[in-house]
Amino acid sequence: MPSAAAKDARHPRVIALANQKGGVGKTTTTINLGACLAELGFRTLIVDLDPQANASSGLDVDVRGLDVTIYHVLLGEASLIDCIEATAVKNLFVAPSSLDLAGAELELAAAIGRENRLKRALAGVIDDYDFVLIDCPPSLGLLSVNGLTAANEIMVPVQCEYFALEGLGQLLRNVNLVRDQLNPSLDLRYIVCTMYSRSKLANQVVAALRQSPELGHLVCKTVIPRQVKLSEAPSFGQPITTFESSGRGASAYRSLAQEVVNG
Repeated sequence: MPSAAAKDARHPRVIALANQKGGVGKTTTTINLGACLAELGFRTLIVDLDPQANASSGLDVDVRGLDVTIYHVLLGEASLIDCIEATAVKNLFVAPSSLDLAGAELELAAAIGRENRLKRALAGVIDDYDFVLIDCPPSLGLLSVNGLTAANEIMVPVQCEYFALEGLGQLLRNVNLVRDQLNPSLDLRYIVCTMYSRSKLANQVVAALRQSPELGHLVCKTVIPRQVKLSEAPSFGQPITTFESSGRGASAYRSLAQEVVNG
């Protein structure tokens, strides 16, 4: 059942974190936003749709030793409840990925309702959680489409570098296609600036986003800093909230979580 903390917000909320450009802090944001929401008392499920399985390993889940992963769920060989693993963080759970997921797009190519596999799987567990965060792969294939079809909100992490806005237009066009054809309730809600340094270029990127007539109102107040500890934490299987709880990275993600909770 949803936690008591959920009573003050709109729940359950399913948020897809998506950007077809890799290396923008998407998985880092998924892990740490999830940990901060869990810290606030919200039961949070992370669905790892990326075949690299970094969201899973970043929460200390050894995907090589698992009999059931999100791959088996999408192929209809297992239910989602049998896939979910508890993490060391109270209230935080993960539906892990595996390398097998890389072949799922081909295996599902001719399947009926292939775009809705994740949405149907979530229906059986959604009421057990306050938030579901879907870590989409850095591509615009069938796995990402499943994530966007299952979600009701989208968060787009954008790196504070020169080519940050490259591909954002294409992502928005694909979001519109999914909304028109598969998921009318899909809502682009958040753009998060990540890997921020106090450089002139980083400030220009943030300013350009915030001044955009189309996107400015979606840009979060919180900016995620470029920080060594944020990069190191996943290799220890920990979110930043336990790896360096009092650091700048943890503070930023706690602030982002509060923005999300406040809507």
